[in-house]
Amino acid sequence: MLAAPSTATPPFRGRIGCDTRSGYYAAPHRYRLHLSLTCPYCLQIAITHSLLGLGEALPVILLPAVPDGPEGSHAALRPLYEASAHQYRGPAAAPVLSDGWTGRIVSTHTPDILRDLARQFGDRGPELQHYGTEDQIDAIGRLCEQGINEAAQRAGQPGVDGTARDAALGTLFGALDELEQRLVFQDHVMGGELTTADVQVWVTLLQLDTVHRRHLDAAAVHRIVGHPRLWGYARRLASLPAFGSHLDLDGIDRRHDAHCRGLESAGAAVQIVDWAAAYAAGEQAG
Repeated sequence: MLAAPSTATPPFRGRIGCDTRSGYYAAPHRYRLHLSLTCPYCLQIAITHSLLGLGEALPVILLPAVPDGPEGSHAALRPLYEASAHQYRGPAAAPVLSDGWTGRIVSTHTPDILRDLARQFGDRGPELQHYGTEDQIDAIGRLCEQGINEAAQRAGQPGVDGTARDAALGTLFGALDELEQRLVFQDHVMGGELTTADVQVWVTLLQLDTVHRRHLDAAAVHRIVGHPRLWGYARRLASLPAFGSHLDLDGIDRRHDAHCRGLESAGAAVQIVDWAAAYAAGEQAG
């Protein structure tokens, strides 16, 4: 089975401040984002970048769908890592926010990058991270990581015993139930407005359907499908250009096949969302 993205503390955690006293401060054309759209963390950043309309002010350099080095490394990022840390020997993984003025890495930590994009660069776009909502956004992030990604990973792990599998599935279904309930009386997971929490939920659902589902049995997938508001919400967001235009379904398949060592299960035949069709429908409606 494909290993879950590492949640270990990344090696670089610089922040973009408000003014020149901060060292790193928001300036048009100063920074670059290095992203592979098949990586869930990179995809979150790419969607947020599009929602904020930052294409001109903060360019994106796209990396191959399948990393060409060990531990998710990209050879194109190695010079940046080595310039940023003396004798660096770890993986040269995406995402990376780099500083064009110094040729060094600012950050590889997705939550910090998302927050800085929204607050330091997003003055002309939608307010994706209201002040005072940090704890709520972080809580939804943990629900996605632990309740969905990690639980689905454990449930589909080769050789897992029945008790552990059932416990993991219980955690997964509970997380999906919580998100389903959030959408009963509101359009988005934190209310009426789109936030970065929606971006993470959407990418998590995409990962659940395109990767984790392959290693679950059909009964489990049918229970996952039984959240109509949640999957309708996923289709609705997929129809938006900022979301659907970044879909690389073929690349996700190739990345999974390159690294997965698990066995395919019966749930692989039960596709939950036709992601490409949802995006195409949005294009036609637009």
